[in-house]
Amino acid sequence: MRKDSRLKVLFVTSEVAPIIKTGALGETSAALPAALAGLGVDVRVLVPGYPQVMDALKRRGRAANLPSLPGVPPAQLLAGKHPSGVQLFVIECDIYARPGKPYQDTAGRDWPDNALRFGLLSYISALLSTNASPFPWSPDVLHCNDWQTGLAPAYLHYADADKARTVFTAHALAQQGNFPPDDIVRLGLPSQALGPDGVVFNGQLGFLKAGLQFADRITTVSPSYASEIQEAPLGMGMEELLSKRKDVLSGILNGIDTDAWDPDNDPYIERYYNSGRLAHKADNRRALRARLGLPDNPDVPLFAMVGRLVERKGVDVLADVVPELIQFPAQLAVLGSGDEPYEARYLELARSFPDAVSVKIGYEESLIHQIEAGADISIMPSRFEPCGVNQMFSQRYGTPPVVHETGGLKDSVVDGTPANLSAKVATGFKFAPLNGEALLAACRRASDLFRNKRSWRQIQKSGMASDFSWETTATRYLELYRGLLG
Repeated sequence: MRKDSRLKVLFVTSEVAPIIKTGALGETSAALPAALAGLGVDVRVLVPGYPQVMDALKRRGRAANLPSLPGVPPAQLLAGKHPSGVQLFVIECDIYARPGKPYQDTAGRDWPDNALRFGLLSYISALLSTNASPFPWSPDVLHCNDWQTGLAPAYLHYADADKARTVFTAHALAQQGNFPPDDIVRLGLPSQALGPDGVVFNGQLGFLKAGLQFADRITTVSPSYASEIQEAPLGMGMEELLSKRKDVLSGILNGIDTDAWDPDNDPYIERYYNSGRLAHKADNRRALRARLGLPDNPDVPLFAMVGRLVERKGVDVLADVVPELIQFPAQLAVLGSGDEPYEARYLELARSFPDAVSVKIGYEESLIHQIEAGADISIMPSRFEPCGVNQMFSQRYGTPPVVHETGGLKDSVVDGTPANLSAKVATGFKFAPLNGEALLAACRRASDLFRNKRSWRQIQKSGMASDFSWETTATRYLELYRGLLG
């Protein structure tokens, strides 16, 4: 029995906001451990010592000398604090001390030794999770995230030691970490790892495959995505393995920062409001239209789309129906960047319909907040979406979303059907399949309800009452950890 009755979790990740972040993984790696700590969990976060991380560790101490892998420079374990107050472990090693991004150099090329860089991260996290650890604190659960940590469950599987139980979270399956099979020997894995039930995927060393193969529990970032990835095409080649391990696979919806995304205390917006003062949202709509150069007509709904202008986000489907959408009548505001052909197409729509369409290419934090507060309806036509956050922002700001019924979008929006409207639980509008006709029909439903002020207020209030806090997500992970430990 543990002397310390608190549950101990080592959360290993390749990035953590605000120190180093390339996407949603970084946000999750900051928010979820902080929420777990708030529930009484003794949680530590382990990250590589990139230059950005070393610069952020103003106060740090050396925790332990670390063994290394063949061909990898010596490493040290440092201890410090994340801005949230959570204990931060950092692997100091020359293999991480380079300018550029976590996975790429300054020219955008993948580091040629990424197998070693993230093999070391997996190796050290596994070592710290056994009774052979050089550090006195050891976790009950090792929580791994995405392919960069995928070898950790494999190292523990082959280790002859007392060890922690493992959770592997696949935030998205598109990036898999596949490398030449020769790296298996360089990374110190045993020969049996080369077998069909080992770490090999399509003839290569597969970091993601290893995590999915050997973790005690597998999670994804929404229940629907957990189901979708058991079949092609969203399984990305892993569907057979995931279907085989479906009994240990589950989805837990991510959360959002409800302090940063709060219309009643948002420094970026024109006027604060909440579900009891929804009339003030109109001031934000007027201010947004003024900033975007759109005519202000309170009877015309303002639709908005914020996100990357890439095929995965379904932006081509929306672009096809914009001329019909604005005939409702309606207006559309678009903020994002991505593939040049889509950027050009949306800019042309703005030029063709200057009184109805506004397009801003780029990313601007203040404008995102102003769009969530000032738009009437948001649109997310993603082809697939493991979790998604914009639909959560929108509901919190009383801006009902129109979403393709997939992944986290399906799980976080309650469709505005007559039955759900009558029960006062509707929070937005869902459509399927992903085509222009279905999208336009959902937008029409939203536009029609917008003109019914009483029903519209109810759907806004229901969305604003939705609980998308990280505490809710952390509570579900805590239940999973406890179940794993029996």
